Amino acid sequence: MNITMLGTGNAMVTECYNTCFVLEDGDKHLLVDGGGGNTLLRQLKQAGFDWKDMREIFVTHKHVDHLMGIIWMIRMICQNMKQGQYEGDAWIYGHDEVISLLKDFAEKLYPAKQTCFIGDRLHLVVVNDGEERELMGHKTTFFDIQSTKAKQYGFCMDMGNGEKLTCCGDEPYNECEKKYAENSKWLLHEAFCLYDQADIFHPYEKHHSTAKDASELAEKLGVQNLILYHTEDKNIVRRKELYTEEGKKYFSGNLYVPEDLEKIEL
Repeated sequence: MNITMLGTGNAMVTECYNTCFVLEDGDKHLLVDGGGGNTLLRQLKQAGFDWKDMREIFVTHKHVDHLMGIIWMIRMICQNMKQGQYEGDAWIYGHDEVISLLKDFAEKLYPAKQTCFIGDRLHLVVVNDGEERELMGHKTTFFDIQSTKAKQYGFCMDMGNGEKLTCCGDEPYNECEKKYAENSKWLLHEAFCLYDQADIFHPYEKHHSTAKDASELAEKLGVQNLILYHTEDKNIVRRKELYTEEGKKYFSGNLYVPEDLEKIEL
């Protein structure tokens, strides 16, 4: 399996794209979130993906920097279905608020000759807290991260051989996620900024954490590999160096601070 980070920044970045990524296992793909617009399509192309291969999509929550790129995916899928240039079906998963918004946006923005494929070949699927589904051929459990801002789900994917990959969304770890995150081979966690720059970026006021916080957490949970994302972009030139340097003080496993379009073998 591989992960390709299409975007690594928080909502307000301009020097990189908003956080979203593709999990890849052979010829199967899972797109997680879409960033804030149709730059998603460029990022997929730049990463060497055919957007038509994104047959399974999961949207964590309704914030614009995660949702709006998916609106473009819906347009591309439905338009190409209408033109006879898209074979088979596609599935978009999310909690009830996400799916309701996506359906509402599509029906208001796109013509009926395209949206007629929603529910027929483009399946908008509501998932619930603790629900298991098979994505990319792997058992995947969705869970509510108990956000105090907007309802948000993370997921835990069974990688096989008792190993798991856990995505905590874009907010700090909550104890309700322990059974999923603990002892994960891979943990995906946000790091809004460096700890020594918290007075500049105010992560805690925005319900986010720092590279130090996320690294301490991963160490406590017995994680093997930690991927940090959803960062500020003022340090973009030295971000990998600075965040890695801070995180390695508190985490003894393998620490990754990827750039946009970077691929990591899982």
